[in-house]
Amino acid sequence: MNDSKMSEAVMDGPENSGEKHKTVTPRIYVASLADYTAGRLLGRWIDASQSAKAIDEEIAALLAASPEPFAEEWAIHDYEGFGSYRLSESSPVDDVAEMVALAAERGPVVFELLARGHDLAEARKMMDDCYRGAYASHAECVEESIEDCFSDALNELPGFVRYHIDYAAIAHDFECSGDQFTIECDGMVHVFDNT
Repeated sequence: MNDSKMSEAVMDGPENSGEKHKTVTPRIYVASLADYTAGRLLGRWIDASQSAKAIDEEIAALLAASPEPFAEEWAIHDYEGFGSYRLSESSPVDDVAEMVALAAERGPVVFELLARGHDLAEARKMMDDCYRGAYASHAECVEESIEDCFSDALNELPGFVRYHIDYAAIAHDFECSGDQFTIECDGMVHVFDNT
């Protein structure tokens, strides 16, 4: 793999807390179904961060290289760099290219929205209309919001009250009430408002 297509990131989770790892550029392994049916493996890894047209051209070149006379069908047999989102063997190239472009623009949290069952249009709308940002914790987002909205009222509170507000409990209430939800991705907590 080309190291220029990789970037440093921090994984989150108890099993690898703080551990550095390489984030892989999304790519798909496309196989010729005619060759697969004939008992041969003919396929290649294709960079999914390029345009749908470029991906289609690579697939066409793969099928043209087949010794099978009618190699026209293909399938995605493997993939990487899509977070917890699961591509199907028949995922349309246009959709693959669009989701990767959106993730390049807005971050890998897009793949996690898709993994939760949202389609591309919903994921784009949620990133545009509902996304509050990435934080170290949900409580950090709540604290920022409360300080932005109620700074005058907070400044009038005595310090022993103001500096003991339980932002984590408020964040918990926001999630339990359905006002907000979070996605943990890339070592950060991504906060969304429910609409």
